[in-house]
Amino acid sequence: MPHTIAEIARALGLQAEGALDLTITHAAEPAHAGPDALAMATTPKYAAGLAKGQARAAMLWAGADWRALGLQAAIFAPRPRWAMAGVCELLDPGYDFGEGIHAQAYIHPSAKIGAGAKIGPFTSIGARARIGAGARIAPNVTVAEDVVIGTDVILHAGARIGARCVIGDRYIGQPNSVVGGCGFSFVTPEPSGAEDVRATLSGERQLRAQRWHRIQSLGAVRIGDDVELGANSSIDRGTIRDTVIGSGTKIDSVCQIGHNVQMGEDCMMCGMAGVAGSAQIGNRVLLAGKVAVNDNIFIGDDVIVGGASRVYTNVPAGRTILGDPATKLETQLEIRKVMRRLPRLAAHVASLQEAVFGKPAAQKDDD
Repeated sequence: MPHTIAEIARALGLQAEGALDLTITHAAEPAHAGPDALAMATTPKYAAGLAKGQARAAMLWAGADWRALGLQAAIFAPRPRWAMAGVCELLDPGYDFGEGIHAQAYIHPSAKIGAGAKIGPFTSIGARARIGAGARIAPNVTVAEDVVIGTDVILHAGARIGARCVIGDRYIGQPNSVVGGCGFSFVTPEPSGAEDVRATLSGERQLRAQRWHRIQSLGAVRIGDDVELGANSSIDRGTIRDTVIGSGTKIDSVCQIGHNVQMGEDCMMCGMAGVAGSAQIGNRVLLAGKVAVNDNIFIGDDVIVGGASRVYTNVPAGRTILGDPATKLETQLEIRKVMRRLPRLAAHVASLQEAVFGKPAAQKDDD
């Protein structure tokens, strides 16, 4: 749907100048923007691309000289990424979920579907499930028995919601996301080799045959309002108590949250991160890409964990950590500086050995 520059600026609460009646239909990168596009040149580094494109209007950084950039109109964004979020929401054409309940969807007779819900073909809604008003459910979605889902949720193609899970309002489940799979809980009749190693912190252990027996997951998953779960990500149900995800939390694609995890509100978990079972995550915690959090530990409020870190122990509130094992950011940066100096240090030690002993000392590799 086309919008004028004035309409966009007014909707975002931003200042605009120039030909405010210009109409645009979509947003584009500056070098690829045509005359009907809003070029997203929100910082000076993108300005050069405007000369390669044909944009008449652009979103620019505060104080930019839009006339010198050859534009007819401009919207100014003091906080570019925030403004981009608003533009993308305004111009998003959305997804076509059809109208009403498709004839090829299966709805159990005891399920209750809220007003205005849209349900696509080959989707299955189980016994006694309750779907809130305004739900948009794509094809090939499975909602199991006794599930409760709030209003205005979006379940994209292939999403799965396991039995007895409870999900709040405005939840978004991206394609092939899974809520409520069984937890990865297994036990052996006698203590396993892994238990021996964990108890003794020694690689020496008795080797013996062992068979794994599943511990069934009696709990479910409870998710607050405004939560998003990325494509191919999963949240396991609890063993006895429910796994809990707080309101406002956003989880990227290919993430794993284990059984019994308690995650707070407004957290962010980036791609390929994982949280092991029974960990407790506070509010507003950021787990960057490929972060791994050990089981049965606590991470306090407002913690930031840098990419590819491995968190083995409790982390106090407000701390920024990085590395493997994860330490305070300042400590980790010092460690990395020392590591870069190791080749030079080794050469220096070798020269000292030669000066003392007349030749480099014999080295013995550790087994």
